Amino acid sequence: MSSSSNMKKVLIVGGTGYLGQHLLQAFTQNNQETSKYALAFTHHTTLPPQTLLDAIPQALPFHVDLQTGHGFDAISQQFGQPDVVVNCAALSVPRSCEMDPAGAMSVNVPSALVKWMSSIGISKALLIHLSSDQVYEGTKSFYTEDDETIPVNVYGKSKVAAEQFISTNCSNFAILRSSIIFGPQTISPVPKSLPIQWMDSVLAKGETIEFFYDEYRCPVYVKDLVAVIQALTSRWISEVKQMRMLLNIGGPDRVSRVQMAEAVAHIRGYNTSLIKPVSASSVDRGVKSPADISMDITKLIRTLGLTPINFRDGVRSTLEC
Repeated sequence: MSSSSNMKKVLIVGGTGYLGQHLLQAFTQNNQETSKYALAFTHHTTLPPQTLLDAIPQALPFHVDLQTGHGFDAISQQFGQPDVVVNCAALSVPRSCEMDPAGAMSVNVPSALVKWMSSIGISKALLIHLSSDQVYEGTKSFYTEDDETIPVNVYGKSKVAAEQFISTNCSNFAILRSSIIFGPQTISPVPKSLPIQWMDSVLAKGETIEFFYDEYRCPVYVKDLVAVIQALTSRWISEVKQMRMLLNIGGPDRVSRVQMAEAVAHIRGYNTSLIKPVSASSVDRGVKSPADISMDITKLIRTLGLTPINFRDGVRSTLEC
């Protein structure tokens, strides 16, 4: 794809991850709305997966170290100034963050990214940043964006720090507090376990397995999250007026791990008696986890006119892929 001056430029930071790959795929679909964008993405490995490069040859890959900022200058020189930057990159495994708090902060607070954006004219670009529902304490149901952020682990604390840093240092941003993201596998399969696919695989073995009954989230189907990011991109490019937005991004259903597994079992026809409900407190995961971080998504629906699909329909779509 040519990055000619009439094409708007979108940079996806963390383009080889789960959400990043789904975004690249959506932005490169051949239709009138998305084909107008010139695309680039960052990766932290030496070489991005060849299967991904083959599938999206029009997107320019850049090797970037998010802690030092090394590699961002090459984007300026070879791609130019992006109109929209979507930051999907993060250390997102809570236990790993707990073991390396400094590393979690240095990656999850995008200081090098924001510094680079500032050097090339930050006021002219929109930063869409992926935050997390784990910024909430987890002591009630259906948190709103106005509720106080009281994270209970290092991962959540790093996400709050990132939100505060962006709010202070960026002129235009959209911070998306995302719940668990689920959906189909990516073009180049990601190494981490995907929640629905994992539940499907363990239940298919016909053995009893334990699931938590007392931790609640509002899982969001990945294509709904992609639609939110595309809508924000389109709005920014068409309106070009200041944007300082904070949105909860989840599905409409508050579900426990038991209920998630039951949805998979019902759709697949597995025996639900294989699902053994246990308390989250019965397992030592090496990190404190909030009990109920379900979210109110009224603001999302009102602001963008998008209503995420319900959990069971999302699971059905995931398993049909």
